[in-house]
Amino acid sequence: MNLAMKGIVKSFGANDVLRSVDFHLNEGEICALLGENGAGKSTLMNILGGVLPADQGAILLDGREVKFASPAQSLREGIAFIHQELNLINDLPVYENMFIGRELKKKSGFLDHEAMYRQTEELFRRMEIDIDPRAMVSTLDASFKQIVEIARALMMKASIIIMDEPTTSLTDPEIERVFDMLRTLRQQKVGVVFISHKLREVMEICDRYTVLRDGQMVADGYVRDTSIPELARHMVGHEVHTGGKARSAEAGAEVLRLEGLTKEPYFRNISLSVRAGEVLGITGLLGDGRSELFRTVFGAEGKYQGSIYMNGKPVTVSSTTQALDLGIGYLPRNRKENGIIKDMDILENGSIVTLPRLTKHGLIQAAEQLAQFVKQRKNLHIKMESEKNSITSLSGGNQQKVVLAKWLSANPSLLILDNPTQGVDVGAKEEIYEIILRLADQGVAVVVLCSEAQEIIRLCDRALVMYHGEIRAEVSGETMNEHEMMRLATGG
Repeated sequence: MNLAMKGIVKSFGANDVLRSVDFHLNEGEICALLGENGAGKSTLMNILGGVLPADQGAILLDGREVKFASPAQSLREGIAFIHQELNLINDLPVYENMFIGRELKKKSGFLDHEAMYRQTEELFRRMEIDIDPRAMVSTLDASFKQIVEIARALMMKASIIIMDEPTTSLTDPEIERVFDMLRTLRQQKVGVVFISHKLREVMEICDRYTVLRDGQMVADGYVRDTSIPELARHMVGHEVHTGGKARSAEAGAEVLRLEGLTKEPYFRNISLSVRAGEVLGITGLLGDGRSELFRTVFGAEGKYQGSIYMNGKPVTVSSTTQALDLGIGYLPRNRKENGIIKDMDILENGSIVTLPRLTKHGLIQAAEQLAQFVKQRKNLHIKMESEKNSITSLSGGNQQKVVLAKWLSANPSLLILDNPTQGVDVGAKEEIYEIILRLADQGVAVVVLCSEAQEIIRLCDRALVMYHGEIRAEVSGETMNEHEMMRLATGG
């Protein structure tokens, strides 16, 4: 099925979100839809998915104009939208998830489990999907859950699949598994809209690209004819630094030292040191124990063996409150689950760490709270309308800056950042990089936990590579390259 969206216009009040946008997708093609957060990508795809009506413009499928008043109408025309938060039920087997909302039933009215299982098994065999249809969804890793979502779209006869940030929480092997599935879709003549901020993945898997900026289509073409720097430039409207670390600074006194830190089964015999003004990277594959290691340092994982030293003094970190008192800040891996509180506004999210210091006689000193946040808002260039708006009203990049703001307000001497640019666009990513390097220049000891080699190279003075809960080696200078880090992370 060939798709053409022509002259799409959408406004919310005085805010023009889409301004006469054209987008097309050919049969059996994987097209990247790129742009910074707020560029209009989600709005455009919500119009295609029947979630929102367009103010002006036309949608054509194989030259036939269609109008969607609901997601169900869009799906009936063969368009499936796989959102970033997967819509699966963990407590049901795979084959039942494949038929949610359209379950097969016997004449008696009871569910026809055998028919649902048989049809799922048949589709998996045709698509070469190695998943047991009777397996509980809760037992699948993230990539297989993504594949189940894709398979469910195919079960509903989808000819076009929209995938929103499909690899955000996947490891490299899991990403390759999903990419294999996308290549199979291409062979089956299914068109895929691939929304992503990961430009290296776009170069690997996509055939074409379309870039939106400020609600307008600013570039499109074939991936084979472009490059990562050129795509980044189209997205943000100016050159973006994509090379190595543009900084050289002398490290100061030791801030954190670990000696033989162990917490089975996650990690064992970890010894390391990080100094003031240094950015230390910790990398490897997902599941290597690095998150558990530094949650332990932050007092969030309970008892451990071994020794922790802060500023040369031995400490026993038994709670996050104690860690904060020691000058340790921790930005968690999953912003949506652990970084923000969705029921609170921007100001509350940006100051929650320091509320005890802002409280006198049981009352929050509102003026002091606001002044503290306004300072961080300016320093971090947080784009927002009002600090009283919901935190969810912000783009991913600005939400991440608010999470940073709450820790920076506490003036930590050690800042641990677990996957600091998860789900943010290339422009916001560069801004966060500059913030991290500026903190190091100001004498903060920074630890960056990340699986992306390019991010480690861009930010860190040196890096430790973990494998199965142990430090495999240290890399720096010429040895801090993608090939060497992957070799070590896979046990080489």
